[in-house]
Amino acid sequence: MRFFRWMVLALVAVVLILFAVSNRETVSVGLWPLPAFVELPLYLVVLGMLILGFILGELVAWIGGSRWRREARRSRRRIATLERELDAERVQHSEPRASVVAIPR
Repeated sequence: MRFFRWMVLALVAVVLILFAVSNRETVSVGLWPLPAFVELPLYLVVLGMLILGFILGELVAWIGGSRWRREARRSRRRIATLERELDAERVQHSEPRASVVAIPR
């Protein structure tokens, strides 16, 4: 499995390198309300936007999963509380009790 992962990673790296070598032309990049433009190689613009999209997607997924993480924390606390109560009950029932012995007359 580890070998397969490295092979896929190597393939992706080769594709990215070929993309970068093939797209070295510079492009003007500007943000609409701002008057400034930046000259960057096309591959940097494309890869930068892919990275930005990945980071924004991960951020949205992380925010969306906050409900499930909160529920997991509550469940862990509840389980810990119930385990402590169960241990206390086991200790209480394992202590010898004073039994009433009937004395014959």
